[in-house]
Amino acid sequence: MRVAIAGAGAVGQSIAKELLEGGHQVMLLERSTANYHPRTIPDAQWVHADACELSSLEETGIETCDVVIAATGDDKVNLVVSLLTKTEFAVRRVAARVNDPQNEWLFTEAWGVDVAVSTPRMLAAMVEEAVSVGDVVRLMTLRQGQANLVEMTLPEGTPLAGHRVRDLTLPRDAALVAILRRGRVIVPQSDDPLEVGDEMLFIAPEELEHRISELVHDPPGLD
Repeated sequence: MRVAIAGAGAVGQSIAKELLEGGHQVMLLERSTANYHPRTIPDAQWVHADACELSSLEETGIETCDVVIAATGDDKVNLVVSLLTKTEFAVRRVAARVNDPQNEWLFTEAWGVDVAVSTPRMLAAMVEEAVSVGDVVRLMTLRQGQANLVEMTLPEGTPLAGHRVRDLTLPRDAALVAILRRGRVIVPQSDDPLEVGDEMLFIAPEELEHRISELVHDPPGLD
């Protein structure tokens, strides 16, 4: 893919390096001379420009990019970049960094954002995931709140231990997408057994998260 990253600070450069290692083409847009250091990532295309300026985006050929990532440390800038690239240049996929979790509600399709990534929220979720056994932990919000990626670790004494995936009575709009067990990633099949300590990853809307918790602690239909 061809990816444009607005903001060549520490975050933007880290993303660029990862994408380049994955074989993608990367264009870094940076307006500050303090962060404009093409020699640090010579394989990327560097552009000294203001990504909030329509004319600057047009000169970069931003419309040729498959993905735009607004990765600056300013939420206002990230919103403007997202809106311009989506509405004016029809970029197919726009991801934006959320610096202040209180601004997360703004990062929606109305502002051109397809994927919003809140680093503080993700870090908090990872801490919760590390210490919470038997509780639903929200890891990521998908499609502006239409669904969440949530994790639950099967605790000691769970009635589900020894039963099969097919014994889970999931709500209609929820799905078990993966099981993490002793360093392995298991794509769940109906006959797979469940064990204490399994980290179960679900996709579900927020209103069904409590139902997932109930499945672990008081699953219906199990002896």
